[in-house]
Amino acid sequence: MASEIHMPGPVCLIENINGKLMANQKALKILSAVKQPVVVVATVGLYHTGKSYLMNNLARKNKGFPLGSTVQSHTKGIWMWCVPHPDMPNHTLVLLDTEGLGDVEKGDNQNDSWIFALAILLSSTFVYNSMGTINQQAMDQLHYVTELTDRIRAKSSPGNSEVDDSANFVSFFPAFVWTLRDFSLELEANGQPITADEYLELSLKLKKGTDQKTKSFNEPRLCIRKFFPQKKCFNFDRPAQRKNLICLEQLQEGELNPEFVEQAAEFCSYIFSNSKPKTLSGGITVNGPRLESLVLIYVNVISSGDLPCTEDTVLALTQIENLAAVQKAIAHYDKQMSQKVQLPTETLQELLALHRASERQAIEVFMKSSFKDVDQKFLKDLQIQLEAKQKDFCKQNLQASSDRCSALLQDIFSLLEEEVNQGIYSKAGGYCLYIQKMERLKKNYCQKPRKGIEADKTLQKYLMSKESVSDAILQTDLTLTAKEKELKEARLKAEAAQAEAQRLEEIERQDQLMMEQRERLHQEQVRQMERDRANWLAEQQRAQEHKIQEEVKKLKETFQAENRRLQDELQHLHKTANSPDDICILL
Repeated sequence: MASEIHMPGPVCLIENINGKLMANQKALKILSAVKQPVVVVATVGLYHTGKSYLMNNLARKNKGFPLGSTVQSHTKGIWMWCVPHPDMPNHTLVLLDTEGLGDVEKGDNQNDSWIFALAILLSSTFVYNSMGTINQQAMDQLHYVTELTDRIRAKSSPGNSEVDDSANFVSFFPAFVWTLRDFSLELEANGQPITADEYLELSLKLKKGTDQKTKSFNEPRLCIRKFFPQKKCFNFDRPAQRKNLICLEQLQEGELNPEFVEQAAEFCSYIFSNSKPKTLSGGITVNGPRLESLVLIYVNVISSGDLPCTEDTVLALTQIENLAAVQKAIAHYDKQMSQKVQLPTETLQELLALHRASERQAIEVFMKSSFKDVDQKFLKDLQIQLEAKQKDFCKQNLQASSDRCSALLQDIFSLLEEEVNQGIYSKAGGYCLYIQKMERLKKNYCQKPRKGIEADKTLQKYLMSKESVSDAILQTDLTLTAKEKELKEARLKAEAAQAEAQRLEEIERQDQLMMEQRERLHQEQVRQMERDRANWLAEQQRAQEHKIQEEVKKLKETFQAENRRLQDELQHLHKTANSPDDICILL
């Protein structure tokens, strides 16, 4: 329990119902959360002796444990209040208030003896509260201490004598504090003042003698001296006037007896300063969960009719603690692996490396939580469990890898399988196409990450499962190839014949074209010759016409020249004729 978490009040730790003791689960749950070492202070005494008031003072509260103001006992069983220790950091003070001993309504001394024994077994400081002085009546009322050897065993071996067994009580018994309430005597002996502790020692002084009366006188004193080497005594005045005791919880400090207030403060200071953390034999420090286990072990043993044995209790506690340590280590391993491992791993070495790292941390967790692991029994059990975990992870890794690879193969090769079903490769040359496609898909598969250690094996298994398909495609390919070869040969022959026919036809066509070409050329030549002849004739005609025209022109020009000459002569003649001197007569 963290120091800042407080219980608001006490809860019943061990119920006492019709004389049957039962652990209260709510209180056990509270203890299980107290991870700090615990200082356990238990108070025991006759009912209506003011035990609960002192416990409330230790809790530094006015109210908490109920105070009895009537003739009836208020506290039943054992009640618990966990509070932060005021003087010891990181420690929890566990206060146990027991039901009053000698309750007339209960009338069961055996039940009281078990309550007394449980308070002894669970506490590190045992406060016995009584009224008045330490006299023989007070000693007689403390007869429960003489019965401890009948209620508790230190060793489980049957060969140990009772004397040897009780001698071991000192190793695990709590410190003993006797509180004397309403003490009215002066502390002095032989006229000299003495302390309360000296008063206790004088009261525990033994008488000499061997008679039964002397033995009865010495027995409780001897038990206290032997079982509780560390003893302390406090005496208290009456806290207030009798009429105010009925409402003691409501009284303010100023309304209380100042001497009582001082004595109560001294008592609390001693408890806070001197009460040690609860330990078991072997120096085992008790924390909340261990105190929880002690309560369960002791109550179950008492309920079964057996005697609590501290040796067996330590062994049982060791069993509980170490089993819990193993489970804590396993839980840590599981958490680490769940956070770090992503299945499937690429290699087995990767998984084993993660396992070894988590295993190392788990063992460290175990070593911190375990104690008294004799012969490393629980460590070996942890290692066996971790080895089983490793094998299981390896198995899971194989399965995860197989599942991952199978899913990849299904996804990658599904199209190929569909094409096979459609008969795409059921043809000549289909096998070659199928193999080429298969190789491309295998390459694609190999490039996919995080397939795990089953990648090759799963691929080979898949390929083997498809060998029949591959063989069928190959056989179909060979069959269809042979037929296709025959068809091809026939086709080639037909194509050759057709080509030859086409060649001959082409030759014939070419010859025909050549003939037609020659004919067209001949016709063209004829037409050209005709055009040339026509052109020549036309040219000849034009030349002839031009020549005629030239001759006509020439004749015309000759005629015109002659005409002009004749005209000129004529004119000359006229002129001559008209001249008197020159008359000429033409004939």
